[in-house]
This record gives sequence, structure tokens and C-alpha cells, in this order.
Amino acid sequence: MASGVRQQLSLLTGTGITSQKERTEKYRAILKSIIGTGGPDLVENLKAYVDAVSNENVSLVISRQILSEFCNHLDELPDTVSKVVAHYSLEKVQPRVVSFEEQVGLIRQKLAMIYENEQSWREAASILVGIPLETAQKQYSNDYKLETYLKVARLYLEDEDPVQAEAYINRASLLQAESNSEELQMQYKACYARVLDFRRKFIEAAQRYNELSYKTVLADSERMTALKNALICTILASAGQQRSRMLATLFKDERCQQLPAYGILEKMYLDRIIRSSELHDFSDMLQSHQKAITSDGSTILDRAVIEHNLLSASKLYNNISFDELGTLLEIPARKAEKIASQMITEGRMNGCIDQIDSIVHFEAQEALPSWDKQIQSLCFQVNGILEKIVSAAPLWIAKSDDHQMA
Repeated sequence: MASGVRQQLSLLTGTGITSQKERTEKYRAILKSIIGTGGPDLVENLKAYVDAVSNENVSLVISRQILSEFCNHLDELPDTVSKVVAHYSLEKVQPRVVSFEEQVGLIRQKLAMIYENEQSWREAASILVGIPLETAQKQYSNDYKLETYLKVARLYLEDEDPVQAEAYINRASLLQAESNSEELQMQYKACYARVLDFRRKFIEAAQRYNELSYKTVLADSERMTALKNALICTILASAGQQRSRMLATLFKDERCQQLPAYGILEKMYLDRIIRSSELHDFSDMLQSHQKAITSDGSTILDRAVIEHNLLSASKLYNNISFDELGTLLEIPARKAEKIASQMITEGRMNGCIDQIDSIVHFEAQEALPSWDKQIQSLCFQVNGILEKIVSAAPLWIAKSDDHQMA
């Protein structure tokens, strides 16, 4: 059968048909016959067909048109056949890839979809990366490039490769501002939040997820998923002012009361000590990258809870020994000292350490001096603005003063 198809195609190439329309119809008829017949020679027949239509002796106009239609027919074939034929097609047109940029893009999109269905995330991403979006002679639309970059980033995230995903989300960020597609904007925001999540930038990820949870264009289930992710990332974030603000935002959101992790959120917001025995259900909600082990041997969750408990202790005690602090935090005294010193050094907790007596002294931050500094800073900024107005428009200032005096 394969030899018969090759003979038909060979006769078509050598025949004296001068009409492009007639020749195109002949190629269409042969393709329809190959797909309709199927059989064990299907792959070989399709390879022969690709050989024929990509031949340099065939008019480029016909080759492009027929290959585009051929790509659309790949959906009708079993995935195993489509995969083999698609790879073969890419190999055959590679020497003339500049002439078949649009067709190569179509084939790669189909092939990536097959790999995605097989959950071969990295292979699917690699296939899409081969589309020359920036260097091609063909001018791809902004939305097409944005959609492709987002898909590549998403596939790398599924493969748990946040480094590659971030590279492509950065490319997408240059395009998303020019896109009017609300759907692509949502995809970008969701993908960017996931990249931040994978990169352990939990507080930034929580802010992005929380923003998504208010988007009415998303389904209610998707918004609740975004809110749940925001809550999880906030709990996993390092203790500090940013996380405290995010905890307050989520605690005041009534929707959070429907989430299974609300109990942990409530205890963190109210500065209550959290025991490790209370974290089992929450741990089951974490994704694999959120269960990673940190440099000190503890999990991300353990580290976040220890820092939270340390902050809570700073509001309960004026000072505490290393041994007692270790008992309170359920960790060795030396580790408790190290975490406390790090948080004090980074400005995330007020206090000092007396290593001679092995005691941590906590300092209560007074609210009034902080307010005074903020008011003073605001006054200085207002005075600066007035001075600039005086230098830029002295006549207007003079008239304004006269008007007030009158």
C-alpha cells in the first residue's frame, strides 16, 4: 500500500497539470484517502505524503497550503501516529524552515498538546520553545506570543522547574501590558503567582493570589482556590511586618472562614503559640515544593511556625533563657538562639541577646514614637512641595497670600 501511495504522489509531481487549484485538489484527495484507509501502513503513507508536499519541485504556495491542512488533520489521528508523523514533518521541513514558519508553528502546537496529554511536561515545553517567536520572518501577534510564553512557563512549573518558568514569565511580562485579552491577563497573574510560590517568595505570592481571589471574571471555585493559596503562602512566609499585614487582610476576609486552614490563620493573627501537633492537617494541604527542607534541617512550615511562636513569645515575656525558649518552641536551645539572633539582626523582632547569661531580652516597640516619626516625615515632604511651588510660581503664591489676607 505504501508503494502505491508513493507512486500516486510521484505521478502527481511529474504530471503535466498546470493549474495550482487542480493540483491542490489532487493532494487533498490523496490525503483523504490515506487517512480514510488507515491500516498498518498509515504512518509510512503519511511520511510519504510529507516527503512529496515538502519537495522543492512542488510550488511553495501549494506546499504551504497543503501542509497547513495536513496539520489540521493530525487531530483525527491516534496520538501515537500523530506524534511520529509530526516529528518526521519537522525533520523534513527543517532545511526550508524559513519558508514554512507558520506550518512549523502549527505542528509544534499539536505536538506539544500530545505531550501535555501524556503529562510529559518538559518535552511539551521544549517543543513550544522551538517556535521562533522573536526571530521569525513571520510577524506573530502580541497575544499569540504572550499565550505561548505563558504556556511554556506553566509546563515548566508542572515539571517543577521554577528557574526556566521564571525566564519565560519574564518574557511574558514584557508583552502582557500591551494585551487587551482579559483571559491572558488572568493567566499571566496566576502563572506569576505560582512562580513566586515555587521560588519561595511566599509573601509576594500571597499578595498575587489574594488579588486574583477578587477577580469576578474567574469562577467562584477558582477564586476560592486562589484565596486558599494566598492563605497557605502567608502561613509559610517568614515572620515580619509584611506577613502581619497579610494575616490581618486574610483574617478580616469572611471567605477565609470556609477554608480548612482558618484555625491556623486565626492563631497566627492573634499571636497565639502553635504546637507542632496542630499542623498535621495543614501539612497535608501543601504541595511538594512547599515541603522542602531548609538549610537548618527543618521544613519550610516548621521554620515559619517557629518564627511565629518566637514573635508571640516576645509579646508574652520580657526575657527568657535559651533553654526555656527551646522548650517553648519545641527545638534545641542552640537552634532557638540562632533563629532569635537572625530575626533580631534582620529587624523582624525587637530585642537583644545576652550570651553570657544565655538570655533573650525582648523590647516592646512603642507606638507613639513611631507615629511621631511618620508625622514628622509627612510634614517635611509637604514643606518640600511648598518650597518647589514657591520657586516655580512666585506670582501665584503672592496672589494667594493677598487673597487670604483680604
